[in-house]
Amino acid sequence: MRQPALYSRSARAAAVAAPEAVDTVPQETAASPLRTTGLGQRLAQAGTSPRVMWACMALLGMLLLASVLLRGPGGARELTQKDIDAAVLRTLTTQNLPSAAARAAEKIRPSVVRVMSFTKNKKGEDVEQGVGTGVVIVDKGVILTNLHVVQSAQTLRLVFADGSASAASVIGAQPENDLAVLQAHTIPDDLSAATLRSTTDLLPGDPVVAVGFPFGIGPSTSAGVISGLGRSFRSPEGEQEIGNLIQFDAAANPGNSGGPLVTMDGEVVGIVTGILNPTNHRTFVGIGFAVPIESAASAAGLPPF
Repeated sequence: MRQPALYSRSARAAAVAAPEAVDTVPQETAASPLRTTGLGQRLAQAGTSPRVMWACMALLGMLLLASVLLRGPGGARELTQKDIDAAVLRTLTTQNLPSAAARAAEKIRPSVVRVMSFTKNKKGEDVEQGVGTGVVIVDKGVILTNLHVVQSAQTLRLVFADGSASAASVIGAQPENDLAVLQAHTIPDDLSAATLRSTTDLLPGDPVVAVGFPFGIGPSTSAGVISGLGRSFRSPEGEQEIGNLIQFDAAANPGNSGGPLVTMDGEVVGIVTGILNPTNHRTFVGIGFAVPIESAASAAGLPPF
């Protein structure tokens, strides 16, 4: 049975919760024997990257070898916690762990979709009109993107993270925020929906990642920070002004439109909608805008946070 949209509580809100909220901490975190100021922090930063899994396997091999080497004429010497900590730290310091941005991109990538729009030429053949980005918000094939990505298209085609393709239909729109909701006709068995996160506690300077298909190349990842909140933006054509936007400086270009803006936890806080450029070249000069996920989710009829 397919699951509804996923929501995440804000990290800052959890930090200021009442003392009795401690019971809501996942058991594996509360019970971890490695919650120390040095080793525990290093392991927490490591995440669940495949590199870390291989490093742990290597560590187990090292510990097994150490137990054999320490076996003397009088029998085996027990490994102490100090031995284990030293071996773990040695492994972590010799491995190149992925950055926070890389982990965020890895988490969101299964939910990022290439959106291609087509029109018919005089011969009745499909001609590609443009490429944009979408993000899966419900795993039954419901996808958010920008309205300008799909507007005036006669045919829509999606390509999912696993390489499978599907036709799609527009099932909803929110023109005032340049948002469209798509329904995929064919849904991959393992389709993964993104986790949506409230923007209420976002601050300028918070790191974010944008994932999409700039100029059709991708999926591509860029990292930066939130540079402003509550901004307004008018499209280059001057047709409409959108308010209450997230301003960010992670690189975005034509083709990123409709893609997710995510936190370092890989949770979606906005839908990339435009870039500011004083020229007519439509290339990135350092200011991008995203519609807050609260507005975007409402376009799909999802409940608020």
